[in-house]
Amino acid sequence: MDPRVEKVLKLPLYQRWIILGVICATIIAASVYLVYLPQLEECDKLQKKNEELETQLVKDRRIANNLSKFKLEYEKMQGQLNAALKELPNQQELPALLTSIASLAKNNRLEILTFKPGKEVPKGFYADVPVSLKLLGSYHDVAEFFQAVGDLSRIVNISGLSIKEGRSKEREDVLAVDCTATTFRFIDSAAQAAGKKGVKRR
Repeated sequence: MDPRVEKVLKLPLYQRWIILGVICATIIAASVYLVYLPQLEECDKLQKKNEELETQLVKDRRIANNLSKFKLEYEKMQGQLNAALKELPNQQELPALLTSIASLAKNNRLEILTFKPGKEVPKGFYADVPVSLKLLGSYHDVAEFFQAVGDLSRIVNISGLSIKEGRSKEREDVLAVDCTATTFRFIDSAAQAAGKKGVKRR
């Protein structure tokens, strides 16, 4: 027999009980630390995950119950978006729109001194297309021109308006008008993607 075991067996009974208690306590502590606590932590994680899944399930059920309502709202918003996009000309329609602005000026008896399209300014799914205008005409003709521009099916904003007394060989009491007519061109998703790739390559 191992001398250490013999030595323990020769100890008084109460000491042997103490040693046995220490050994049992050590085993229990090791079991708690190595087995129970990790399982308890894992159980807490699973419980939290379960609560999150239950919360998500409630949300999903709520969405599923209102799915028809969401579809109607989506279709309504899609219709509004399509209607708004119709007011933004694409690349092919832009020259015709600019020509129509010039025609409106002439039809309202305005003399066009300057008609200069500026550089486009991209702003996400659309781009600003400014046109510098210098016009000559009466107050009434200028007002009718602005009214006609406002009645266009496409969006055209007039900004930077400056009105001064003008001079004309053929007419009297004319005004010299400087302004910027800005329309907005629709940029399709393919063009946006190509623009972003071009920026990254630089």
